[in-house]
Amino acid sequence: MARQRKMFTWLCQHSLVSFLLLTLSFVVFGKLSFDIVHLFSANAEYLLDNGWTGMVDGGLQQLLELILSACAAMAAYMLFKLCEQALLERMRHQHD
Repeated sequence: MARQRKMFTWLCQHSLVSFLLLTLSFVVFGKLSFDIVHLFSANAEYLLDNGWTGMVDGGLQQLLELILSACAAMAAYMLFKLCEQALLERMRHQHD
């Protein structure tokens, strides 16, 4: 927990880096999450229609890749929220 607090404090002190990370994580989250629901739906339909053959032909691998993309998108979103909070904290303390 102390290590996480140090990172947050560091981000609060370095607002330019925090803003750049916020922007980068926003773009990564948008790229990874764009149309992911449609892809999951199409993959599920393919697997249901083709059964075991669909899994062997790459449907299972694609499903695992989609799950990995969803996890990476969530990590990018969490970084976005961390940077957002750091910037807001810095802005709040500038007026004190």
